[in-house]
Amino acid sequence: MTELIELKLSGLNQLFNSMDPSPFRERDLDRDAEEFIVSWASEHSRKHELKLVVHLANAPEGLDRPDIVVSGAIGHYFDYRATMTGHELKRLLREGRAALLVGLVFLGLCQFGASTLASSNGWRAIVGEGLLIVGWVAMWKPLEIGLYRWWPLVSQVRLYRRLSRMPVEVVTGN
Repeated sequence: MTELIELKLSGLNQLFNSMDPSPFRERDLDRDAEEFIVSWASEHSRKHELKLVVHLANAPEGLDRPDIVVSGAIGHYFDYRATMTGHELKRLLREGRAALLVGLVFLGLCQFGASTLASSNGWRAIVGEGLLIVGWVAMWKPLEIGLYRWWPLVSQVRLYRRLSRMPVEVVTGN
């Protein structure tokens, strides 16, 4: 089954970022158009294929086959977004590994300090317990990255790859 994403525009200038000086095929999508396409694609099941139908009020001037040009531009844009999000994921995982190493070393030092103060009474015992708490708090960031922050980026990469492969149909004069 193919799920349709329909976009109604007065012209192609609404689809692409007008400030981007790149050639047409390499232009960025307009932020609103991208948000619309991504939000609709997110709502459709991953089991179904996607198809974008762009309804243009006026036929674009100077383009014999607007569907091929628009399809290539949209595919290129979402492929680029998938690549950039993949780089962001790799950076996050590197940051997580570094934070884990620092956190483990710090936790070990705190454990050592707490065990040294464990046999003490009064304020030294309180400082020892405080060291244990601070040591575990130092593990917060690597655990947050390792448990929660990486998988939304993986989902985003998958969605962008899916959007980069979707067929695009341009309908004019509606």
